[in-house]
Amino acid sequence: MRFVTKTIHAWLDYPVAIALIGLPFVLGLGASNPLALAISPVVGVAALLLTVFTDHHLGVVRVLPYKLHLSVDLAVGVLFLLLPFALSFSGLDAAYYLLNGAAVVAVIALSKPDADLASA
Repeated sequence: MRFVTKTIHAWLDYPVAIALIGLPFVLGLGASNPLALAISPVVGVAALLLTVFTDHHLGVVRVLPYKLHLSVDLAVGVLFLLLPFALSFSGLDAAYYLLNGAAVVAVIALSKPDADLASA
């Protein structure tokens, strides 16, 4: 049932990073805690850099292993799931982080083992 290939994942990375940077401002996050507005854009910039440096076909400077990329994505997904509770986000702030966290964890769970990953 794992169908998210390395190629699909690479194509998702850039628009997701850009959304993480811009959507908090478009949605007006930060009502329950100013950090709700600040964290996502910082993570979005980091995600963009991670993608640029990942060894996949859309990486620009391919120095980071794809397996590391997946590990960082999973850590960010778990972080986003925990942030609403740790920082008392509520309403749209909480929903934004919970939905993003769940989506990232789901993509990782549905990621198809890469030939390189299977042998690692």
